[in-house]
Amino acid sequence: MVYFIGAGPGAADLITVRGLSLLQKADCVIYAGSLVNKELLLNCKKECALYDSAKMTLEEVIDAIKKSSPEEKVVVRLHSGDPCIYGAIREQMDILDSCDIPYESVPGVSSFCAAAASLGIEYTLPDVSQSVIITRVAGRTPVPERESIRSYAMHKSTMVVFLSTSLVEDLQRELLAGGYSEDTPAAVVYKASWKEEKKMVCTVASLSKTVRDAGIKNSALMIIGDCVTHKNYMKSKLYDETFSTEFRMAKTK
Repeated sequence: MVYFIGAGPGAADLITVRGLSLLQKADCVIYAGSLVNKELLLNCKKECALYDSAKMTLEEVIDAIKKSSPEEKVVVRLHSGDPCIYGAIREQMDILDSCDIPYESVPGVSSFCAAAASLGIEYTLPDVSQSVIITRVAGRTPVPERESIRSYAMHKSTMVVFLSTSLVEDLQRELLAGGYSEDTPAAVVYKASWKEEKKMVCTVASLSKTVRDAGIKNSALMIIGDCVTHKNYMKSKLYDETFSTEFRMAKTK
């Protein structure tokens, strides 16, 4: 059985209980070496076979899985964050389907969640932002034209941009061209939840300078939108004493 497991954003104790349990039972672990905290591998059995996928092709990853799968061993494919976000798991799953190799996906904590926790922000503040766009700048990996940064910027929703620090000048230009004002709040979080985490709050106008001055070239995400500073917002109705819910009647004065 193959398990695609989200290792979490970085801190070793942010892997899920289910993910950790499977990691401890694994006979083979193929981990994203450039992104996953190596401390997690200390939970593996001594006899567990370890493969760093940062140095492997897709075919080599599948070959490593095939070596263990026929023997009914537990194979863990350890991805950073949550596997379903920029994890390139669909192409692996399709090949496993064609080989009749069973698999299961175990969700993890994404770095965009860890970044919000580090900044102490809420993405979905009433009357400020109720939508979050997760995207990236088009680079060597293309982005559908309908999902361009410029088209998304027209919505002025909260935007979380992955895999784009090396293209931050392009990002800033497209954000402004799409409709964000220069003083729109922004934040940059490098290696969220890691010991070496860095976090910076700026504006769209100063975004590229902030990234460059910090010397950040990868392993960071950028958050665009008013929720970054959230000084003025409407309180949620969930705990409003004048608002009835399925579990609580509104109080009358």
